[in-house]
Amino acid sequence: MVTEPEEKYIPIKRLLDILTATGKNYNLDKIKEAYLYAAQLHEGQFRVSGEPYISHPIAVAEIVAGLELDGDSICAALLHDTVEDCADKTDLRVIRDRFGETVAELVDGLTKIVQLQVEDKEEAHIENLRKMLLAMSRDVRVIFIKLCDRLHNMRTLSVKKDSKRRMTALETMQVYAPLAHRLGMQRIKQELENLSLSYLDPIGYEEVKHDIEKKYGANQNFIENVRALVDEKLAQNNIHFSLEGRIKSVYSIYRKMYNQNKSFDEIYDFYALRIIVDTELECYTCLGIIHEMFNSIPGRFKDYISTPKPNMYRSLHTTVIGRDGIPFEVQIRTWEMHHIAEYGIAAHWKYKSGERSKEDIDKKLEWIARLIETEDGARDPDEFMQAIKTDIFHDETFIFTPKGDVIALPQGATVIDFAYAIHSAVGNKMIGAKINGMIVPIDRVPQNGEIVEILTSSASRGPSRDWLKIVKTSEARSKIRQWFKKERRADNIQLGRSMIDTELKRIGRQSTEAQRLEIATNVAHRIGIQGAEDLYNTIGYGGLSVSKLVTKLRDEFDRVVGAPEAPSAPTYVEQVQAAAKKQASKNIKNNSGIIVDGERGCQVKFAKCCNPLPGDPVVGFITKGFGISIHKQDCPNVRNSRTSPENAVRWVDARWDDSFDERSSSSMFEAHLQIHANDRNLLLADVSLALADMKVAILNIFSQKAGERRVILNITVSCKNREHYDSIVSRLKSINDVIDVVRGFS
Repeated sequence: MVTEPEEKYIPIKRLLDILTATGKNYNLDKIKEAYLYAAQLHEGQFRVSGEPYISHPIAVAEIVAGLELDGDSICAALLHDTVEDCADKTDLRVIRDRFGETVAELVDGLTKIVQLQVEDKEEAHIENLRKMLLAMSRDVRVIFIKLCDRLHNMRTLSVKKDSKRRMTALETMQVYAPLAHRLGMQRIKQELENLSLSYLDPIGYEEVKHDIEKKYGANQNFIENVRALVDEKLAQNNIHFSLEGRIKSVYSIYRKMYNQNKSFDEIYDFYALRIIVDTELECYTCLGIIHEMFNSIPGRFKDYISTPKPNMYRSLHTTVIGRDGIPFEVQIRTWEMHHIAEYGIAAHWKYKSGERSKEDIDKKLEWIARLIETEDGARDPDEFMQAIKTDIFHDETFIFTPKGDVIALPQGATVIDFAYAIHSAVGNKMIGAKINGMIVPIDRVPQNGEIVEILTSSASRGPSRDWLKIVKTSEARSKIRQWFKKERRADNIQLGRSMIDTELKRIGRQSTEAQRLEIATNVAHRIGIQGAEDLYNTIGYGGLSVSKLVTKLRDEFDRVVGAPEAPSAPTYVEQVQAAAKKQASKNIKNNSGIIVDGERGCQVKFAKCCNPLPGDPVVGFITKGFGISIHKQDCPNVRNSRTSPENAVRWVDARWDDSFDERSSSSMFEAHLQIHANDRNLLLADVSLALADMKVAILNIFSQKAGERRVILNITVSCKNREHYDSIVSRLKSINDVIDVVRGFS
C-alpha cells in the first residue's frame, strides 16, 4: 500500500530508482522539492500530445540521471522550463532562494532569450545559440541538460506538424548532434542523428533501415561466430575482457553512402566488434591477436590512444576480413576509454571528483572559451555561425609540429591557422611554412599526419590583410584582427571611412562630410559601438562587414539628409534594359547569387567564354531572348562588345551577392586551367592525385605538345569561388616540373 506522502512522488518513481541504482549520495529531498515546485508551476499546462507538461521535465531529468550527473543538474532539469513558461509565477530570484546559486545559474543558461531586441528571427536564433554557448563555457552541465532536453523533444516529435518536425530535425542535425559529438557523447549523438534523419529524409531512412535488416538477416550468425572465435583466443592469453558486437547505425551508413558516393554493399564497417579491457597495454596486445587471427585491410588502422581526438575519444580501430570474406571493424579500448566514448566529458562526473576533475574539464573545454573570445568585434550573426560550423562541427585534421606535438585543426585549415594555433606571436611573425621539409605556399592545407614547420622572422611587419580571406578558423581570424586593431588603428579608420563612403555612393546616397559623420555615428550607436571612429576601426580591421549595414546606412541617410527624390521617367535605354531583363527572367530558371543593377535574386546565366567565379569582378550583358549573361570584367568579349553602339546599351552593372558563399556552399562552377610543364612520365598522375587530395572534381582534361620537352595540360575543374580557385592553383604549382598555371584556354 502506498502512503499519502509517497503517493505524490509516483510520477518520479522511475527517476528516484535510477538515482538510487547509481549508488551515489544524492540529496533526494532537494530533488523531490524541485519536482513538486515544477509540478505546481506547470499545473494546467499540456504538451501537444495532450500529456501534462510536467511529463517532459521528468523525462529530461531521467535522461540526465542516466548520465550520472550531480543533484543540482537533476534539479535544473526538472526546473528548466519554469522561468520561461511560468514567468508570471516565478523567476530566477525565487529559484536561487529555494534551490541555491548553482541550480539558478543552470536554469538561467537553459532559458531562451525572450526580451532580446533583434531584427529578425534568424538573428534571434543565433543569439540563443550564442547565449547557450556562453553559459556552456561557464558550466558545461548546461549543454548536458540541453542535449537531454533536445533528445526527449526528438523522441516525441511525431505529434508536431510536418513543417515544425522538419525545422526541429534540421536544427538538431546542424547544431545539437555535432555538439554532442564535439563533447564525445556518442550515444546521444547517434540517437539524435537517426531521429533527425527519419524526419528529414523518411524514404532514405527507411531504405537504409530495410537494407540493414536484410543484410543482417542474411548473416545474423556472423557476429556471434566471430565473437566466439575472439573470445576463445583472448581467454587463452589470460586477458580479462568484455566483447560487444554491433551493426552500424542508419545515419552513419546513410552519410557514408551520400558523402562518398558508395553503394550499400561497399560499406566495409557495417559489422563491428568492440573489445573492452583493463589496461592500455592489453589494448595493443589484443590488436596483435586480432591481426594474427584475421587479414587486415591496408590503410584502415587508426590509433586514437596515442593520438586522441579533440573530444577525448581514445580507442584502437582496425578493419579486418573474416574467414568467410566479410569485412568488419574491431574497436579496442579500456573501460575508462569506453565510458568517455559513450558519455564524453559527462563521464568525468562518474569517474572523478573535486578540483582535479574541474581542471580536467576546463582544459577539455578550451575550444569553447576560444570561440567566445572571438566575439570581440564579431557582431555579424552570419560570421558567428560560420565560426560555429568551422570550429565545432567540422571533422578534425591532426598535424604534427617538428617536436612531435599534435595540433588538431578543422579540416580545410591552412598552415596560417596552424601557426596561430601554436601561438599568436608565431602567426604574427610568420613568413612561410614547410610541410615534411618542403617549402609550401601559405594557403596550403596540411593533411593528416604531416609535419608542419612555421618559418618566422623578427623583422616581419606582421600579418597581411589578405590572410583574413585565407584562414578557416575563427581563432586565427580573431588574432589577425586583434593585431590590426592594436597596431593599425589609423589605417583601419581611413579604410573603414572609405568603405562606408563607397557603400553610400553605391546605393545612390550623396552627402556632405558632416552628414556622413552624423550618419556613421548614428549607425554606430544602433549596433552598440561608441562612435564613428570606433565603427570605422571595426570595419577597417575586419570585425564587421559594411555590406551588413546597408539597411541601417540607408535609414540614417533618409533621416539625416532626407529621402531621395522620386526618379524621373526612364530613358529609352533604361526601358530597353528593363524589358530585356524581364524577358530574361522568364527564360532562365536558375538563381545563382548575382546582383544586377542592385537587385537581388535576378535570373542569370554564366558566359562560357570566361567562366566567372564568385569573387571575380563581373558585368552583365542582356542577350536577345537568352537572359542576362554574366562575364568577367576583363573578358575579351566584353572589351570588343562595348565598342559596338548597338550592344553598348545592353551592358548592365552586376556583382556577386556578399552572402552567396555562405548560402550556397554546395554550388560549384567550372574553371578552365592551363598547366605549362616539363613533359615527363606520371605528370598527369601527379596532377590528378593533387586534385583528388583536394577533393576537386575533374570535368574535362586534354593535353597538347608545346615543344620538344614541354606540354600543356588543359583541365576543366569544379570550383566553388575565386579563393578556392587560387588554392587549387597554388597546389598545382607545387608539383615538380610544373612551370606555370594560368586561367582559361588559349
